Amino acid sequence: MSTDTDITHDTRVPARGKVVDTAQYGLAAFLLVVGVLVLVDASGLEKGFADQPVQPYAFGFVIGTVLVLLSALLAIATWRGDVAEAEDGEDIDLTQGSDWATVAKLGVVFSVVVLTIGWLGWAIVGAFLFVGTARILGSRRLILDIGIGVALSLLTWYGLYVGLGIPIPAGVLDGVL
Repeated sequence: MSTDTDITHDTRVPARGKVVDTAQYGLAAFLLVVGVLVLVDASGLEKGFADQPVQPYAFGFVIGTVLVLLSALLAIATWRGDVAEAEDGEDIDLTQGSDWATVAKLGVVFSVVVLTIGWLGWAIVGAFLFVGTARILGSRRLILDIGIGVALSLLTWYGLYVGLGIPIPAGVLDGVL
């Protein structure tokens, strides 16, 4: 592993000649907590019909067990000193701070979506979400962004509402869609 970047707040602590990434212990603990919660939740599920080959709680037990096992494996690997290799192709300058103006602009776009989705509906708000996010993140092709936003919002609306039967708001376009 190469350490040619200058990171001032590194969480890796050398111990007995090896590098330990302490953040991996946090991830292992998180996986353990989620796995235990899934197992507890699965144990509370009632049995399904007798003719079902797989009972409803089976998936919860499998997923919970896998999460607990993965947390144990990650903790062991971290204790042994296994550290993920840094990406070489990432073009992020770690010496620069966060761009809080962009985060604030994205927060405004998401807030507008949350506040207006019931009134305007997903078809309009989804297109606004795509166009606003694309523009904030640097796109300069407004007509193309609008076309893609409208297409994606209509496809997702029809896919969810008609295809899957999930009622999402049509808003002012109720009766048109």
